[in-house]
Amino acid sequence: MPPLLRLSRGIDRVTAALGASVSWLVLAMVLVGTGNALARYAGRWTGSALASNGWLELQWYLFSLVFLLAAPDALRRNAHVRVDVLYGRLAPRRAAWIDVVGAVLFLLPFCVFGVVVSLPAVQASWAVWEQSPDAGGLPRWPLKTVIPVAFVLLGLQGVSELVKAVGRVRGPEASA
Repeated sequence: MPPLLRLSRGIDRVTAALGASVSWLVLAMVLVGTGNALARYAGRWTGSALASNGWLELQWYLFSLVFLLAAPDALRRNAHVRVDVLYGRLAPRRAAWIDVVGAVLFLLPFCVFGVVVSLPAVQASWAVWEQSPDAGGLPRWPLKTVIPVAFVLLGLQGVSELVKAVGRVRGPEASA
């Protein structure tokens, strides 16, 4: 097996494992949201504040983690948003060319841009151990740290998809 194809398959395995792990965060997000809603209603009945900003923030932190960390797996499974009006009608080799051009001109530069632009905000957040401005809120620096990590993971999966697309352009013998 060619080294680049071996690298691509390794990236795919890591991405698939991450996607499966992150899928459990959806359940956690639903449970946290449900628990917070029930606490809010129970608090009305008991006259005490059972819900908190921390639980609300945890719910959207979990959503952010799902969105950021599941993107590479969505790309791997070809479940991302794409305008398929023309793409779906193309021959496999032409579609592969679109994937190559899209990865080189758009996806990979976008990932580099995302890392470069997010790093100063992450560094600033770490410098002050940024916390939520809301009472009872959560630390913000861990979530902000995930942003460049997610762009790196998406970029790695983009490299894997590029390797596979180049293989499809070159023909079946190149993918063996």
